[in-house]
Amino acid sequence: MAGTRRPGEFEAIARWLAPLARHAPESLGLLDDAAVLSPAPGRGLALTVDTMVEGIHFVADDPPGDIARKLLRVNLSDLAAMAAEPRWCLLAMSLGESQDESWLEAFAEGLGADLESFGVALIGGDTTATPGPLTLSLTALGEVGKGGAVLRSTAAAEQDVWVTGTLGDAALALALMQGRAGGLTLGDFPCLQGRYRVPQPRTALGPRLAGIATAMLDISDGLAADLGHICAASRVGADVAFEALPLSDEARRVLDACPELAASVAAGGDDYELLFTAAPGEAARIEALGAETGVPVARIGATRAGEGVVVRDPSGSPMALESSGWRHF
Repeated sequence: MAGTRRPGEFEAIARWLAPLARHAPESLGLLDDAAVLSPAPGRGLALTVDTMVEGIHFVADDPPGDIARKLLRVNLSDLAAMAAEPRWCLLAMSLGESQDESWLEAFAEGLGADLESFGVALIGGDTTATPGPLTLSLTALGEVGKGGAVLRSTAAAEQDVWVTGTLGDAALALALMQGRAGGLTLGDFPCLQGRYRVPQPRTALGPRLAGIATAMLDISDGLAADLGHICAASRVGADVAFEALPLSDEARRVLDACPELAASVAAGGDDYELLFTAAPGEAARIEALGAETGVPVARIGATRAGEGVVVRDPSGSPMALESSGWRHF
């Protein structure tokens, strides 16, 4: 994509970003210093922000549209984990010399498609130049019913632990990219690659779990680590059965060939699936909501008195997990 001139800051905003805000009166056409929001009566605001850095969260030759979609979706996943409905977002970009006109056009196209798909309006942001790696930050805002946000700190002992979707796809894709899966190559596993590049936030189900889930977050650092966050905040422990973890067909193929990667399913990050606790009596309602919203759900374990998270192998023994989850520092 190199070789096409990058326009100036305000020209870039007018050409590619302002059109994404055309249906959002709150944005004021991206012409003013701030947006003006009016949440619906009786609703609260949930806000979250994520930053992605080239070389850490994506590689330089990833398609710009996929980078844009991942940036939006990881934030929408946070809102879903709070039982919030996504409404608005703000975008900040620190662009290097290689982000030329073609790159910006493809980025805006991918972002625009997802904004429309998820019903989110771009209402502002910032653009700067940088001599360092491409750095992107997005703030997402959603509406939640007063008192309806689901927190991490409200689980109790003897409750079920649930997850959505499938686990380990992104972690196994990374193992394939890094050559840690024997002779297997990422090109033979398009679904794993897709899950790594473009996660699927559970925005349809998350808000429906208000009043049902007792605690919730999204899995970004890895199942064991993120369940540990719920347990620490709620002062409980949890046991998880590895055999109960939902796996995609491609993940099973990788594990059949490389069983030593099993720990990556429990400890790897970037799943962006919902992880939540609920009273055992809510199982039928959760399964019905999963079917209604088209989001697979699976019960994988239970909370208990005590502390810490134990993932048990098929024999019932605790699995040795090399990592406690992703940390930047």
